[in-house]
Amino acid sequence: MFKLSIKPQWQLARGDERHLLPRVVELLVGIDETGTLVGACERMNLSYRYAWGILQEGHQAFGVPLVESRRGRGAILTPLGEKLVWADRRITARLSPVLDSLASELEVELERALSDAQGILRLQASHGFAVELLRDWFARQQIPLDLKYRSSIEALTALNAGGCDLAGFHVPLGEFQQQALQPYRPWLQSNHRLIWLATRRQGLMVARGNPKRVRGLADLTRDDLRFVNRQLGSGTRMLLDLLLGKEKVDAKRIEGYDTSEYTHAAVAAFVASGMADVGFGVETPAKRFGLDFLPLSSERYFFACNADFLNSSTMLRVLASLRSAELKAAINGLAGYDGMQAGSVMTVTEAFPERL
Repeated sequence: MFKLSIKPQWQLARGDERHLLPRVVELLVGIDETGTLVGACERMNLSYRYAWGILQEGHQAFGVPLVESRRGRGAILTPLGEKLVWADRRITARLSPVLDSLASELEVELERALSDAQGILRLQASHGFAVELLRDWFARQQIPLDLKYRSSIEALTALNAGGCDLAGFHVPLGEFQQQALQPYRPWLQSNHRLIWLATRRQGLMVARGNPKRVRGLADLTRDDLRFVNRQLGSGTRMLLDLLLGKEKVDAKRIEGYDTSEYTHAAVAAFVASGMADVGFGVETPAKRFGLDFLPLSSERYFFACNADFLNSSTMLRVLASLRSAELKAAINGLAGYDGMQAGSVMTVTEAFPERL
């Protein structure tokens, strides 16, 4: 089974000149993450001399240095070099779900073109890091996967229309479960079964050390704070609005409330780059971007499917994978995630007794 990876490519145009910069930016990211040019060279399997040549290409393209060489400190990024690194991280965070969906679609087409591919699992789901993990896991298990990231409602709509086999959606635990469940009611049917993937935490992301001393949602209306939100229609945005309503916080008074990103990672990158002081999302990307995290709510992430699909050969393999100790450990390794119930199957009424 094929596993494709699609990445954006940097290209800079100045007048009639065109510069392709993928190695330049990759090298800058390596310097930033390892702390030295030597470390970046080892990561990229490049000679020190060749790496300096790449950096000089970047210097020529932009007209200013991207790194500085200082005695005893090796190469450090210039302000422009730092901006390019953060721009690359924001691009990756924003586009990864889209590119992963496209790569998954192409993988399926390759399988169909080169073999009599059977048992392709059609999954539409709200983006999440446990779902992202499953794409790599299923590839190793030789389970062909056609993955498309959609909002929770779009995924459930597709399930009811026969457009997918599994639909991923998430619902907060506790006092907001009933309200958050309302938009899903028309699409959750008695003939559906829910497969528990994980429980995860949502909360506020702030810079390391919490320099602005953010304590909770009430602080978001402060004049010295800039916020970055998730897009309208996302389950995370809906959860935030419920939390704000409980705290009687007026969203109109939050600077940046209408500034939105389409992934949790993009929100974290936005805050980590200094473009906002606070964001709202799951814990995993906050930790990956070196941010502090203030947990506010927990939620369950489910896959919905038709009851008769549970006994299909494809779904039996999926359930076996979800219930494996190795996969549960991998989910637990994601900051803020709990995968111990992964693979548990229940009816809609069992999951949400108050629904009826």
